[in-house]
Amino acid sequence: QIRESATLTRDVLEQHFNDLKGTLKKLLDERLLSLLQEVDAIEQESIKPLDECQKLIEHGVSTADDLLRDGESAVNGDVGQQNEKLCSFTKKALHIQLDSLPEVPSLVDVPCLSAQLDDCLLTILKNQIFRHGTVASRPPVQLEEFVEKPGGILVRWCKVDDDFIPQDYRLQYRKGTATHFEDVYVGSETEFIVLHIDPNVDYQFRVCARGDGRQEWSPWSVPQVGRTTLVPHEWTTGLEGYSLSSRRNIALRNDSQSCGVLYSKAPTYFCGQTLTFRQVLSGQLIETVGQPDRRDSLGVCVEQQNGYDSLQRDKAVCISTNGAVFVNGKEMTNQLPAVTSGSTVTFDMEVVHLGPPSNEGGNFKLRVTISSNNREVVFDWVLDQCCVSLYFGCSFSYPGWKVLVF
Repeated sequence: QIRESATLTRDVLEQHFNDLKGTLKKLLDERLLSLLQEVDAIEQESIKPLDECQKLIEHGVSTADDLLRDGESAVNGDVGQQNEKLCSFTKKALHIQLDSLPEVPSLVDVPCLSAQLDDCLLTILKNQIFRHGTVASRPPVQLEEFVEKPGGILVRWCKVDDDFIPQDYRLQYRKGTATHFEDVYVGSETEFIVLHIDPNVDYQFRVCARGDGRQEWSPWSVPQVGRTTLVPHEWTTGLEGYSLSSRRNIALRNDSQSCGVLYSKAPTYFCGQTLTFRQVLSGQLIETVGQPDRRDSLGVCVEQQNGYDSLQRDKAVCISTNGAVFVNGKEMTNQLPAVTSGSTVTFDMEVVHLGPPSNEGGNFKLRVTISSNNREVVFDWVLDQCCVSLYFGCSFSYPGWKVLVF
């Protein structure tokens, strides 16, 4: 691990600084080109009026030379032609203005280009470069625990650097020996349930963190392998009133008039585990059909029983969408918050009695904890038969309800 991580760190450092060299050279070349273009623009703009002034002066001098030659010719010519040449010279001289010159800017108004280069840039760059990058012997966060879930893995991590103050965590995973890791969670929690995990397949996980007020992420934790042996929870296919996702872990109540309870494909919920339902409501559908029905329920049962339109029956415990809790079809006095869009409902069960029949008429007792919106109820569920694996189910009267189970 030490040699492998050291080799990888060297490669990352070399690649990063090579990229920086290329980027800095490109930026310097672009800045140089920009300054040269600025010099060209100032030169062209400043030299143009001076060039025009020079052309006017040269034209005036040339005209004066021509007039001077004409005057010398008139004076030195034949006497017969002298009067005619002097007359022509006089007319030409009257039409030429030799006593005016174009305005020439003073020397202080003429641009004199120079380059202003501040050496402090090198000092700034030097200080920034010498502070750029660090080498950490240990990442500030590490993976701590993997808990098997049906078709998923609960991943927990912890901070191992006391001086590091985390703001966000970033969890990634990859299947088997896949090339690339994928982001699966970014947030402030220190645990996350990764779903859509194939049973009995190794997955690699790694986590990093972002310090408080910082943009860059910390080094990755040491990758660790997690797996689950528990098959994923699935809803039963073929019930007319419900549409299922491709993995059959999400059920949507459609607009069919058919009623009934949608059960799990098999009794995949075992005592000692946590069963979670997560609700998603389609607001548009709910608004068009009215409020949820009092028979709407989420829960677990001993066996599938067709012919019922709700889980509020014998050999079942459930919570209705208004928060009422039912045990074997009887409503309890304790009530939980109503189930709404985004609500999460969890069921936890453990065996507390297994033996001869008790005064309550059964010989098997499960302690049930139902939690919803940070509140919970705890009660004993007495059964007349041993049950350590149970079915789960849901029933909804109106379309738009969407249930994810894990």
